[in-house]
Amino acid sequence: MDFLTEKSFENINFNETTLSKGTYEQCSFTNCQFNGVDISHFVFEECTFNQCDFSLCITGNTSFKEVLFNRCKLLGVHFEHCNPFLLQMTFKGCQLKLASFYKLSLKNTLFEACNMQEADFSMGDFSNTAFKHCDFSGAIFDNTNLRNCDFRSSYQFTIDPEKNNIKKAKFDLSELPGLLQQYNIVVS
Repeated sequence: MDFLTEKSFENINFNETTLSKGTYEQCSFTNCQFNGVDISHFVFEECTFNQCDFSLCITGNTSFKEVLFNRCKLLGVHFEHCNPFLLQMTFKGCQLKLASFYKLSLKNTLFEACNMQEADFSMGDFSNTAFKHCDFSGAIFDNTNLRNCDFRSSYQFTIDPEKNNIKKAKFDLSELPGLLQQYNIVVS
């Protein structure tokens, strides 16, 4: 297992060039292709991923510790398979359509300007998380802890207050229908 620190990776397609299994600390990855790549058991600590494609990447026991995903494509990634120990990620401007956070604990996380369409947050703990300017069309919230979350600038979500913990969560008045949809009432 390799240990690399403060290394930069740019314009690399890891489908063609093998990324050595190991620990990557304070490394940056820019415009790299991880789509479909198996990064199981890798450790990424304090790393930054800029404009990388992780679509359908395999994340069995992968560690993401204080990792920033900036304008990355993470379509269909199953984050619930990641190593939960010290798991901490930030997402800015990312495509997270069909991503799965099932039963995952990601408290105090920042999701900013992300496409979260059809993402699965079922049974996860996202307390104190800020969802800023995110599109939640078709996203699944079922028995999800959303306590103290900030949804004020996000939109297109459907969250059942009877099946999710939304205590002290913040919502914009214009998105009230997303909280009342299960009651089949009209809000105008």
